[in-house]
Amino acid sequence: MDTITLRPFRPQDAPWLVERHGTLYAQDEGFDDSFAPLVARILDDFIANHDPDREQGWIAEADGQRLGSIFCVGLDDTTAKLRLFLLVPEARGRGLGRRLIDTCMGFARSKGYVQMQLWTHESHRVACALYAATGWQLVDSKPVHSFGVDLVEQSWKITL
Repeated sequence: MDTITLRPFRPQDAPWLVERHGTLYAQDEGFDDSFAPLVARILDDFIANHDPDREQGWIAEADGQRLGSIFCVGLDDTTAKLRLFLLVPEARGRGLGRRLIDTCMGFARSKGYVQMQLWTHESHRVACALYAATGWQLVDSKPVHSFGVDLVEQSWKITL
């Protein structure tokens, strides 16, 4: 994993992303089998409807092996949403998460968005610490029962 590249998402990456999200969230969080279909719907919508001038997905890759993803999608003319941020376990702890976030935020800024939002769960402590370290602010937190488990849902935002 010497040289990690970030390349644009391609539709053929979707099955891998759905499988990795489903498997890793089941292992790490105890999510049930309702999570992977949600990821599939998000990706299907992105593939069919995204604005290539203002929305982008990235895949982190080393030696042809996919290691993670992040997406920037528009909510409105001034607000983008960070979505599908994922790192496989073997890629964690190497600064790649920050690189993905910085790439996504830089893209949003370059496309004229003035703020970004994201939705996550409190249990994703490492990701939440990374959001806080990169200037994101937690704006809402509430207990929910989703994907077969009790979670604390969080909303974060940042001004670009």
